[in-house]
Amino acid sequence: MSISFSELIFYAFGISVLFLTPGPVWIAIISRSITGGLNGAVPLAAGVAIGDIIWPTLAIAGSAALAASYADLLLYLKYFAVIIFLVLGINLISNQNSKISLQNLKLSKSSELAGFTAGLLVIIGNPKAALFYLGILPGFFNLGSLTITDCVVISLVSSLIPFLGNLVLAVMVEKSREILSSAAAMRKLNILSGCLLIFVGLFIFMEAI
Repeated sequence: MSISFSELIFYAFGISVLFLTPGPVWIAIISRSITGGLNGAVPLAAGVAIGDIIWPTLAIAGSAALAASYADLLLYLKYFAVIIFLVLGINLISNQNSKISLQNLKLSKSSELAGFTAGLLVIIGNPKAALFYLGILPGFFNLGSLTITDCVVISLVSSLIPFLGNLVLAVMVEKSREILSSAAAMRKLNILSGCLLIFVGLFIFMEAI
């Protein structure tokens, strides 16, 4: 491994700062945690983790041709992410009176898949992550001298820190959610979560145009 331990620690600190900056991922994690608890947030966090591997990998591998090709693909993925979040949000508001069992927070397979897909797309379409990985990553490491081991370690750090942070955030939200057990409170939470999901979709859309 060619990168030093101090370089890796500095990079990990930078990733932590990126996570602590509120953005679309925070909103999405909170909204999923409110309505589905930790089980609802884990697929989303997993999708985000995969997305957090993609950005540094592209930055390390990057060539001008790849970057140009990916820019077009990214635009389509952003619009797809908008559709995903709008559908999830509208569906949640439409079913605002649905009861959620606090004893059984397991979501359906389709919801888990939707959460994973949404997490993947929201991080890929997050301009803050794009700017950080594609613009600032070369400032941490000499990308021209990285070995395969270096690339794997950097990608794992890029993914693991936000993943753990998102799980901690989900647990904190879930603990607060368990206090709100009344039907009226859950109805308000469903509406709030739906609005937050729609906001994420609109946020990505505004960044894409």
